[in-house]
Amino acid sequence: MEPVTVYLVRHGQTYLNKYNRMQGWCDSPLTAKGEADADRAGRYLREVHFQRAYCSDTMRARNTAKHILTANLYPGTSLHLTENFREQSYGYFEGDDSARTWYVIGMPHGGLRTFHEIIREHGMDASKDFMAAADPFGDAEDARTYWTRLMHGFKELREDNPDGGDVLMVSHGTTIRSIVDKFGRHDGYDVSVGPKNGSITKIQLTDAGIKVLSYNFVPKA
Repeated sequence: MEPVTVYLVRHGQTYLNKYNRMQGWCDSPLTAKGEADADRAGRYLREVHFQRAYCSDTMRARNTAKHILTANLYPGTSLHLTENFREQSYGYFEGDDSARTWYVIGMPHGGLRTFHEIIREHGMDASKDFMAAADPFGDAEDARTYWTRLMHGFKELREDNPDGGDVLMVSHGTTIRSIVDKFGRHDGYDVSVGPKNGSITKIQLTDAGIKVLSYNFVPKA
């Protein structure tokens, strides 16, 4: 298989982002800043000839992708929706205040108070498992469920693009962060800082696996 370079863009700011609420499978519209985030990414990527464009099947990702493709100098790139690159499902905690949620999740595990403390002490995958265990409805994704879905997504990208090239993927903060943590942790990428809205992360899919090329680049206005 020829290498596939994936431009992973985090969607623009949404209202739930603005209000610091948990936003996984639930959705909310882009704010004015979120539209500007998408336009800024679109201007930066306007000269990239995407073989295909993808986004998760959420309104926020779809609308961000449309802004980016509108700015692109190569018209006619079709947009494919994929549930495989959704955000992590937070189950019962969807829409809750983010700081409160991570306090509730972390305190039973050694008195950890924040998401940053949880991933520093136990890692990204453990944060998923802790949340799944705490969800009284059992809807939050644990690490195994989450990664089974994501690996189906990478298989989808490889099968769709056997000749390689550049593809766009508009996805989500924890998803991008998790990908970089799993496949780029030995290359010095700092996932203690989450990707900004409208930021660009690049990965490459090859026969040898998945390589992180860059993380959390925010284009200038």
